[in-house]
Amino acid sequence: MEFTYETVPSSTGVIGTSLKSAAPTKRIRFQDVKPYDAPEQLEDLRGPASGALRLPPWIYWGPNPAVDLSALWGATKAYQATIQEGTVEDQVKILNRDVLISVWAELNLPPRARQLWESRFPELTARTSPQPLR
Repeated sequence: MEFTYETVPSSTGVIGTSLKSAAPTKRIRFQDVKPYDAPEQLEDLRGPASGALRLPPWIYWGPNPAVDLSALWGATKAYQATIQEGTVEDQVKILNRDVLISVWAELNLPPRARQLWESRFPELTARTSPQPLR
């Protein structure tokens, strides 16, 4: 997008500038270009299936990074953050294959992240409702 500056007189006699765009263009949003990672195989995901977990600050920088993976809220919080913000190395340490499959339908993910994971792992789309966590 090109911008032009123009001189703008004011009622006080002070001259300022105004920024105008030359022509509207397609808006590019960060969510449209942000890269996402995914492991090669679901079997690579060897994170804990239950218990307490503290998410690292580069994955979750919110007020309470501690989650209980035995509870649906804890698993969804951890899995959403890790899929969106984690590297493959983070994902294989934090995510668990069986838990991921059981909570997949509940995860609120950006469309591009969901598409990446579902295209790589079609078994994620086989289940449409979350299964009880053990």
